[in-house]
Amino acid sequence: MSINVALLKEITEVAGAPGFEERVRALVLREIKGLCDEIRFDNMGNVNAVVRGQKDKQIMVAAHMDEIGFIVTHIDKNGFLKFHPLGGFDPKTLTAQRVIVHGKKDLVGVMGSKPIHVMSAEERNHPAKISDFFIDLGLPVKEVQKWVEVGSPVTRQRELIEMGNCVNAKSLDNRVSVFILIEALKKLKGKKIPYTLNAVFTVQEEVGIRGANVSALEINPDFGIGLDTTIAYDLPGAPEHEKITSLGKGVAVKIMDSSTICDTRMVKFMKKTADKNKITWQPEILTGGGTDTAGIQRMNAGGSIAGCISIPTRNIHQVIEMCDKDDIEGAINLLVACVKEIDTYNWKLV
Repeated sequence: MSINVALLKEITEVAGAPGFEERVRALVLREIKGLCDEIRFDNMGNVNAVVRGQKDKQIMVAAHMDEIGFIVTHIDKNGFLKFHPLGGFDPKTLTAQRVIVHGKKDLVGVMGSKPIHVMSAEERNHPAKISDFFIDLGLPVKEVQKWVEVGSPVTRQRELIEMGNCVNAKSLDNRVSVFILIEALKKLKGKKIPYTLNAVFTVQEEVGIRGANVSALEINPDFGIGLDTTIAYDLPGAPEHEKITSLGKGVAVKIMDSSTICDTRMVKFMKKTADKNKITWQPEILTGGGTDTAGIQRMNAGGSIAGCISIPTRNIHQVIEMCDKDDIEGAINLLVACVKEIDTYNWKLV
C-alpha cells in the first residue's frame, strides 16, 4: 500500500468550513498545476480541472472541499462565543474538543459547557444540545473583539495519524475524496481519455450540495461520478443489515442514498470495471445522507448518467474519522479506470 499519506494529512488538516473553502482551494490549485488542460472557476468558488477527451461528451467528477464547521453568532460580555453549526453535528461529539476560530488571525479555542458537577439530576440525564456549548478562547473580551467578529468561521482541530493500515483524522469527509481526485489526475496525466473530464472540487456540500448544483448546470455532463465517504458501521453490536459498508473490504459502489438512486447503468459499469481491473469493491446502500451525486445527476438539462464511488469511513462527522488505505487506493484506481474505459460500455436505456 503506497498512498501519499503526507499529502492526505495536509489536505485533511487545512481549514475549510462551508462557504470558507479558500485555503483548501489554494492547496488544490497547487497540486493540480500542470495536470489538466484548463482550470475554470465559477462565482461560488468551485474549481474545475478540465482534461480534454477525444470525443464530444462530458464527464463530471465531484469531490467537495468543505468540512462541517461553525460560524460565530455572538460574543458575550466575557468574551465567550456562541455559534451556529455549518453542516450536520451530533452534539455529543463536541464535548472536550479544541477548535480554531478563523478571525483576523487564527485562535485556538475549546468547546465549553456546564460542568457535570453543578448539573441537576435532570440535566445529567438529558442528551447534550448544540445550544449547551460555547467557545472559550481563554482571552479577555477586548482581545476577543480585536480578532473575532460575528460571522467568523470555526473549524475543529485534529491532526491525521496512521493506525495500522488506516488513517484517522478530522475531515476525511470529504478531504479523502479531494485527495483521490488529485491522485487520479496525476495518474491520468499524459493519457488519452475518450471524453472530456471535468474534475470539480466543489463548495458547500455539507449545507446542501450547493456547489455541485451550480457546476452541473454549467457543465451539463453526460456522465457523472460523485466521490464521497460513506458509513462503515462495522462496529461492536452492529447488526449485519445495518453495517452499510466495512473498512478494508474494498471501495464502495453506491446503489442509492437518501438523495440519489444511482443510474443502474453506471452501477453495472462500475462493478464490471472494478472486476475487470481486479479492484476489490462492495455495494453501498446509504439510508440517510446524500452527496454531490444528486446535483450532478439532476441539475442539468436532461440529467446525467450518474453514480458514486464511496470510501468506507468509521466515525463520520467526528474528529476521529477512519479510512483504510487499501480502500482509498481502490477508489483512485476505480476512478481512473472508469474515466479511461467509459466509452466501452453500452449505455443504451433499452
